[in-house]
Amino acid sequence: MRGVRGDDTTEPVAAVAPVLAADQLAWPWRSRVLGRVGTSAVKVLRISGSPLAEERHESAEALLVLDGLLALEVRGEPVDVCAGELFLVPAGVPHWVRPGSTGTLLIVEEDPAPGAYGEPGE
Repeated sequence: MRGVRGDDTTEPVAAVAPVLAADQLAWPWRSRVLGRVGTSAVKVLRISGSPLAEERHESAEALLVLDGLLALEVRGEPVDVCAGELFLVPAGVPHWVRPGSTGTLLIVEEDPAPGAYGEPGE
């Protein structure tokens, strides 16, 4: 049986179902931490069709589209990331989500403070 985790325990888990975890989220664009690797959080979220404002991060982030399409603009250029594709955003690079993005997104990024972004521990 595949489980859904969202805590910081160190107990082993056989498998996690990220799409199921995203489907259980009440709101799109609200992430849920599935686990941690070092100081990085592995998060999942549902992508709505709405754009998100430009952002940049102090650390690089990995964006894996599990299903759907993530339509980004990176350094002023459009980038479409399709299901099964991974996009790495370098540290400090401005990027934003264009309208029309839908699906499920897995994010791996530095997370210095558990509980940020509405996750457990808040």
